[in-house]
Amino acid sequence: MIYANTPFSSEIREVVAATWGVEGSAERLHGGEESAAYRLDGHVIRIGPEGRPAGEQEWCHAIARHAAATLPEAVAPLPTPDGATVVVVAGRPISCWPYVEGSWPDADVPAQRVAAARLLARLHRALSGFDPGPRPVPAFQESGLYGEPPEDAAGLDDPSLDRWLSGFHARHPRRHPLHGDFYAGNTLARDGAIVAVLDWDECFVGAPELDLAGAALEWGDDLAGPSTEFLAAYHEAGGTAAPLDEETLAQLVRHKLRREYAYFHKAVRAGVRHDAEDLEYHHARVELFHRLKP
Repeated sequence: MIYANTPFSSEIREVVAATWGVEGSAERLHGGEESAAYRLDGHVIRIGPEGRPAGEQEWCHAIARHAAATLPEAVAPLPTPDGATVVVVAGRPISCWPYVEGSWPDADVPAQRVAAARLLARLHRALSGFDPGPRPVPAFQESGLYGEPPEDAAGLDDPSLDRWLSGFHARHPRRHPLHGDFYAGNTLARDGAIVAVLDWDECFVGAPELDLAGAALEWGDDLAGPSTEFLAAYHEAGGTAAPLDEETLAQLVRHKLRREYAYFHKAVRAGVRHDAEDLEYHHARVELFHRLKP
C-alpha cells in the first residue's frame, strides 16, 4: 500500500495554531493514500491532496457532522472560528479532528466483522433523512455507476455490467448519503469494540445497497469475495439497504472492483511505483472481477 508523503510544514503549523489553537510536536499517523494525518496531542490534522477543492471537503464534512450528532462512533471535524471545517494552505485543504485512541480492527475476526456491519447499519439510519444537496465534485465511486461506460477503466469494459447498473438504479430509487469507503482502515477498535468511523472523503449520495456491497467485500475475504456474515448482521441491525440477491451483490461488488482498477491506473499515471505485493493484490482483484460475473 502506497501512502501519502505530505510533510507537516511550518506554514501549516502556523495556520493550524492560529485557526484551532492546536500546537505541539506532530506525529505522522499510519495510513492515508491521498491525505496525510498528523497527531498533535489530542487532535489530528489532516492534510488533503493539492488542488482538492475546499467546498468538496466541506460537503463531505457536513455528512460526518450530521452522523456524529446521533452516532457516537462517527468522528467529525472541528469547526474554525467562522464555522467552516477547512482552511487551505499552499493549495491543500487542512482540517482538524479529535484524536481517538485505537487501532485498525481485524476484518478476519468474526466478532469485529459483525460489529462493523452493525455499525454500518446504524450509520445508514443516521444518514437516511439527511439531504446535503448536490456534491460539488462527483465522487470517484460514481464514475460508471449509472450505466455510462467509465472512460478510466477501459481495460475492464463490460457493457452487460453497464446495462445492469442502469437497471439497478431504476429498481432501487432510495438515496441517502453514504460513507463510500467503509473498510477496516477507516475505523478504529479498542478493547475489542469498534469505537470510531473515520475518513469521509469518499462520501456521496446513492443507493445504500452500494455501501453495503462494498463493505461486505472489504470485511470479507479480500480475494475470495464478500462476507455473507456481514450482510446478515447488517440486516439484523436494521440497515436501510434492501436484501441483496446473489446477482445484485456480485454486480455491485464488480462495480467497486472496476473503480479499484481505475484508481490503480490513476496512481500509475501519477508516478506511483507499486511493489510486488501491490501488483499481486491488483491482479487478484481483477481476476475476482471476472470470476464474479453472473
